[in-house]
Order: sequence, then structure tokens, then C-alpha cells
Amino acid sequence: MSEAAVMIKIEHGHKSVFLDKVKEILPKGGNLSLCLTCGACASGCPATGLENMDPRKFLRMAAMGLDEEITKHPWVWMCSMCTRCTHVCPMDINISGLIYEARKLWPREERPKGILGSCEMALRNDSCSAMGSPPEDFRFVVEDVLEEVRETQPGWENLEAPIDKQGAEFFVSQNSREPVTEPDEMVPLWKILHLAGVDWTYSCTAWGGENYCMFLADDENWKKIAAMTLQSANDLGCKVYLNTECGHSTYSVWAANTKFGINSDLEIAPMVAYYYEWIKSGKLKVSSDWNKDLKIKFTVQDPCNQIRKSFGDTQADKMRYVVKACVGEENFIDMTPNKSNNFCCGGGGGYLQSGYTDARRKYGKIKFDQIIATGADYCLTPCHNCHAQIHDLAEYYEGHYHVTHLWTIIALSLGILAENERAYLGEDLKSVWLPGEPGTPDPFADSH
Repeated sequence: MSEAAVMIKIEHGHKSVFLDKVKEILPKGGNLSLCLTCGACASGCPATGLENMDPRKFLRMAAMGLDEEITKHPWVWMCSMCTRCTHVCPMDINISGLIYEARKLWPREERPKGILGSCEMALRNDSCSAMGSPPEDFRFVVEDVLEEVRETQPGWENLEAPIDKQGAEFFVSQNSREPVTEPDEMVPLWKILHLAGVDWTYSCTAWGGENYCMFLADDENWKKIAAMTLQSANDLGCKVYLNTECGHSTYSVWAANTKFGINSDLEIAPMVAYYYEWIKSGKLKVSSDWNKDLKIKFTVQDPCNQIRKSFGDTQADKMRYVVKACVGEENFIDMTPNKSNNFCCGGGGGYLQSGYTDARRKYGKIKFDQIIATGADYCLTPCHNCHAQIHDLAEYYEGHYHVTHLWTIIALSLGILAENERAYLGEDLKSVWLPGEPGTPDPFADSH
């Protein structure tokens, strides 16, 4: 059907529910004629071409009131809502906002089962864990891992991992992946918080650092989970809600606080911003000396939810400061483009749970090529979905790079990363600066 024919149909009283929604979120009163059809959105979108769709075409379909075609189109689950299209749009049209509304047009039971299941699992337990780990299991795992570290790692006999500590300054969320499938990965962060002298706590209620109801376009339950986790922090008398290294977790709480009028007085902060503060102030005495001779190269992925969609290039610069301090400025290679203009990797938007695996990997090829172009041995990213996607891209496209969290490389540069806490490191770093080995700095030297 031609655009002219559809326009005639609209003039004769065609009612578009979706078009009404579009008008609410577009700038300048919802004037769709603001679109210049310049193609900047489509040319910079990794999802362009999937299912014969792109952002510009989607916007025109919305303008023509093609609700039925939009409702049936799987591309709304292949767009990660990364907002790069809006970032480059000269008219600032919020296309990812349109995608979010288009996801709502799908009957809830017909939305991707993986995203739906993760949302409903979080709603069935007080932990808000998308993996279904109940409060008592979380407490058991944390206490069990903590006891093992105290007993087997010299110097860490007084390490703490508090739960439900009243009056702690920082409330720390935890992505479910660690306590459920890789508990040793929690320990480097605990050590970092200890050395920085941070007064912090977990909660047994709403500790889960994920919110797949946001990806499902389920406003009611996105709000419910965000409100529960903020209330847990408030109930403990905390001042700062400190998100684990997870892009969508950070964004889901930060954005929900204003979008839904929760209006918590808590400072909602990404972990990397505080890594930056603690390193710059000298509380974390990181060193890149371990890499002076090795000269292992590193790059970083800018999580869309933590950079472009929320905290901007200021946050991206802080992340680079942290990485350079740990690996050496001469061993850091940035991607092109980068920061707010970086490409989404394809791990966000619920993509990993959507079931569209082939599309996700095609989407991610541009990110894979970016990483390969740097020649870096490691890609660091403070985001669980980015981590999982970029790791999968390396395996699928046979890339020779490793992916790891920032806490891993910070702990290594402090000389506190134990042998069993190096699951994501390659052979080149398996034995570098092991605690207690000759040449490894003593993190407790000042206190001896």
C-alpha cells in the first residue's frame, strides 16, 4: 500500500492508537513532519536491515498509522532501544521511545518468552531476582563465600559482606548471575569496597540488579521492581543506591525514579563513578606496573544505558580514567566511534532473552569489528548484558579477545585478585600479580 493511499485513509477517519502515543513522546507537540528523512538514524543503527526494517522506515510506518503492521513486526524486539538514532537525529526524534510503545502493542503473552519469563520470575520472589534466587539462598551464598575467603585467603580475615545493615551509607545491588552461577565473581568487588573503606550493605529484599519488565515494556511492573529495591535501601537508612556493574540495572532504577514519580531522595549512582572517586582520592591505590613489560592492550565498551541514555560522556571519561590507571595509558586503545557515539553491542533491550539469536549476532557484528580494529587483547565493560553479548560475539565470529568486568582488572591492579577469581582472564593474566607471590604489592602494607 502506498503512503498516499494510507494518508487518504487517515483523512477519512482512520484511528491510530499508536499514532496518539507517538505524538506524546515526539518533540514540539508531536509534529511528525519534523523528520527530515535524512537517514542518519538508519545509517548508524546496527539493526538496520534486519527483517527488512530500519528506524526511518519504522518512523514512517508510525506516521501513517500502520498499527497492525507494527504490531506484527518482530523488529521491535531486534531494536535494542539504545537511542543512538536519537543521538544522531538532527531533530531529536525519540525513535527508541516509539519502539517501546510498539512493544506494548503486542499481547503480553505473545511477547518473547525469555523476557516475559525473566520479568515474571522477578515478580514471584522478594529478591526481585530474574533468576529466581530467594532471599534465604542469597544470604546463604554470600555468607558461605565470605567464610571461605576469610579461611583461605591470608589478610582477608576481616572482610565483610554485610546484609541488612542499618544505617550503611551505600546500598549495593547485585546482579543475580554472580550468586546463582559464579559466586567467586562477587569477591573482587567486596575486596575493593573493603580497601576503599566503604560503609555498605546488601539487602535480602529486592537485591536483584536486573529488571526485565522494563524490556518487556511493562510499565506497571518495571515501576514495581524499581520501587521495591529503592524502598529496601530507604528502609535500611542508606544514602546512596549503588548499582552493580550493570547498564540496564542502573538505568532501570535511575529512569524509573523520575518516569514513575517514585522520587526517592537516594543518590542513584553507577559503580564506575565511585571507582573513579576512590582511585582519584587515593583510597584505592591501583597500579599499572604489572603491565609495563607485558604491554597487554585494553579497550572499553560504553554501555548504552550508563552512557548515552543516562550519565553521558562525563561517565564515559570516568570509566577511561579508571581503566588507564589500572592498565597504563599507553596500553589503552579506544574504539571508533566511542563514548555517547559508540555503537550498541546488541546485548541490551532484552536481546539476550528474546530468542532472536541470529539477528542478535548480525546486529553485534559492527561491535565485533570495532573491537577487532583496536587490536586489543581485552574488552572491559561494566555491564552484564554487554559482557555476555561481547563474549558470545568473540566465540561466534572467532575473535581472539577476552571480556571482563572492571572489578576484575581493578582487583588485579591492587594485587588482590585470587587465582579462583580470574575466570574471565586469559592465560596471559592467570598468574600475574597473584596475592602473596613475589613482586605482587601488599595491599595491607600501610596497616602493618
